[in-house]
Amino acid sequence: MAEAELTKVFGALADPVRRALVVRLSAGDAAVNELAEPFPISLQAVSRHLKVLEDAGLIVRGRDAQRRPCHLQTGALQDGLDWIERYRTAAEERFSRLDELLASDDVSRGVPQPDRSGRNTDRRFKPHGKREKS
Repeated sequence: MAEAELTKVFGALADPVRRALVVRLSAGDAAVNELAEPFPISLQAVSRHLKVLEDAGLIVRGRDAQRRPCHLQTGALQDGLDWIERYRTAAEERFSRLDELLASDDVSRGVPQPDRSGRNTDRRFKPHGKREKS
């Protein structure tokens, strides 16, 4: 996905009303009147929000006789999720490497390693970090 398109998707999702509209549309198609019901804003304002979502490729508006249902397009959402996932994975890998480095440094310095409960399992060390005499 191009940078400009991704910016439109995240920009559209930055507004809480538009996020709520996406959540509602994830349950199924709906007409503008149905989408506007829970909001204390005008029908015109809801239409403007829908236009932003449409421009970002998040929804499409169809025609069903006189009804114009809105339909959620999952492709643009998936593109945003893919972008987030790429950087989340990279960040997790960096944190894992840092954890490994810190653990190896602690072991080489003789720092006790906690067990899964977080408690110190090395009996040579007292709770306050003071070593027992050998």
